[in-house]
Amino acid sequence: MSTAELLKGAAELFPDEVVTSANVRHLDLPFGAGRFALITLDNGFDHTKPTTFGPASLANLNTAIDQVEAEAAAGDIIGVGITGKPFIFAVGADLKGVELLKKHEDALAIGKGGHEVFKRLSALAVPTFAYYNGAAMGGGVEVGLHCTYRTVSKALPAFSLPEVFLGLVPGWGGCTILPNLIGADKAVSVIIENSLNQNKQLKGKQVFELGIADALFEGADFLEQSLLWTASVLKGDITVERPEIDRGEAWDQAVAKGRFIADGKVHGAAPAAYRALDIIAAAKDGDLQKGYDAEDVALADLIMGGELRSGIYAFNLVQKRGKRPAGAPDKNLARPVTKVGVVGAGLMASQLALLFLRRLEVPVVLTDIDQERVDKGVGYVHAEIDKLLGKGRINQDKANRLKALVSGVLDKAEGFSDADFIIEAVFEEIGVKQQVFAEVEAVAPAHAILATNTSSLSVTEMASKLKNPERVVGFHFFNPVAILPLLEIVRGERTDDASLATAFAVAKKLKKTAVLTKDAPAFVVNRILTRFMGEIQNVIDEGTPVEIAEKAIEPLGLPMSPLVLLELVGPAIGLHVSETLNRAFPDRFTVSENLAAVVKAGKRGFYVYDSGKPELDPEVAALLKQGDVVLTEEQVRARVLDAVAQEIGLMLDEGVVAEAQDIDLCLITGAGWPFHLGGITPYLDREGVSERVNGKRFLEPGVASVPA
Repeated sequence: MSTAELLKGAAELFPDEVVTSANVRHLDLPFGAGRFALITLDNGFDHTKPTTFGPASLANLNTAIDQVEAEAAAGDIIGVGITGKPFIFAVGADLKGVELLKKHEDALAIGKGGHEVFKRLSALAVPTFAYYNGAAMGGGVEVGLHCTYRTVSKALPAFSLPEVFLGLVPGWGGCTILPNLIGADKAVSVIIENSLNQNKQLKGKQVFELGIADALFEGADFLEQSLLWTASVLKGDITVERPEIDRGEAWDQAVAKGRFIADGKVHGAAPAAYRALDIIAAAKDGDLQKGYDAEDVALADLIMGGELRSGIYAFNLVQKRGKRPAGAPDKNLARPVTKVGVVGAGLMASQLALLFLRRLEVPVVLTDIDQERVDKGVGYVHAEIDKLLGKGRINQDKANRLKALVSGVLDKAEGFSDADFIIEAVFEEIGVKQQVFAEVEAVAPAHAILATNTSSLSVTEMASKLKNPERVVGFHFFNPVAILPLLEIVRGERTDDASLATAFAVAKKLKKTAVLTKDAPAFVVNRILTRFMGEIQNVIDEGTPVEIAEKAIEPLGLPMSPLVLLELVGPAIGLHVSETLNRAFPDRFTVSENLAAVVKAGKRGFYVYDSGKPELDPEVAALLKQGDVVLTEEQVRARVLDAVAQEIGLMLDEGVVAEAQDIDLCLITGAGWPFHLGGITPYLDREGVSERVNGKRFLEPGVASVPA
């Protein structure tokens, strides 16, 4: 079957593909180098929309290569270049179509189709050049790897092979060509380490320094400079020299490093990283075609697996649902925010002040109970601005302007009389928060939003003694504020649409993923994590050794073990939330006496790290009082998952969020749960836990799973 026939058949499986064109134009290179063909990838949308590859798009590129191949054979051109529309090179495969595939042979055809087209670039009778002018990911990176030479723009904002992050492998040459181009160690960093590090992106300079690109040019005249460089290469005035690849022990060590990284991140729970490493290991002998064949099989196997479907589901949640929150009121109801007040000047409050200052660039004023605390809070913000200046993230003028916008006062009347949005971040106790809001309401303008950063308390109760409870809204951030994207926006029983709309508008300006939740104890993330952690603590209290309880959860591939997570959250906070939920739901949420003892002893966690790895703190071990019921890893895991499935089912029945998708979005963006799980509900469905506990799946068949 020809490449064209293969792609034509595959195109029927991608009915909604946004088709990318591959337009060929000709130009005379400088210095009399000769006539040159330039292929530009463009999907016809505005310049902010990504260019992707589906079967029809690959067919268009294949047709363009037909043309330049004939011209090269006839001696009409001396080289071929490929670039993208302004700001975007290409960002990989069309995932909308991939998730519709039902048969292994169809998935195999997608892998083969990409390879057959891209390989033609390296087989042309003339040198080929990729000009990475903008964002390049996945297949966008790989099409360039098949070229003879590559240039990259200094302004390129994002460059990656993110497939392992989603549950795939770089399957159109990435696993095979990249280690043969830059060495196995660097390739493992790009393909495995960066992907599993929350899909870390490379900038243009880093792409050049890694040796992926042969030349680096400024963004303003990138294509012009690339063509000048191309002419010099074709005339022989510039010779591109690349270091010899170490195909000995260093290659094996790089693959071993990759396996260590994968074990640390997913604990063997997701296959993509290991399949990619197998291909990299086999690429050591430089047999590219053998590598392409292995990529095809791995790609097809993974496309038909649950982890990829969950990865695509998670990606769509973050990129689509996260930007169009379910249940958000009409955005036209939102009121402008020209000044922000922050009650409190501790670490959390100071982080909030910095975030509002950087994103909204409006005056921000902090208050606290004494001048020393106020000064410390303002000082923290100033110090963080200085760090941004030192890293070149902002210039001196902006640093001065931001510093001038933040202030601190003791008198709430002085600080908040003209504020439009006031958020409290004080001690997590309902009486304290009610008092704070009463004081703020007395001095704030009638239109001002009163927001609470509570992690578990009732927003309705907090507002119950106010004259205008309709303007109180939950605005729950996750720590560290600058890193975790989630913002749980909580509607109290009397919160009005205008206040809620303003909260969502502010969240958008803060660049946070906002999820609307009902005013229920601990909202979403903390409720699920507390039930999850509670069962771990229960089995430990009953007698299961700590190491067995921890290891039982490894098959989920979570970013950290439960007790390491507790250390990050803080045992005192974990205890407080469990006490709150115990009062609300005493039949399901317990308060661990061992955890209370750890908190009382002032311990920051269960582990010490003197040996470089977590080991149970002897002082904590001495505090633990355990029963004699010892469970196996499988029993612990089943018990924990059953508890989580039950809690999610109850939350959906209560209407805490609109759909299971919001549960998953919260766990991904607020707790760092991996994409290959899809949050949690696809995993519970896939493992049969949902039906065992609740009698039904959380998601319809075909959502985060292979269609029936």
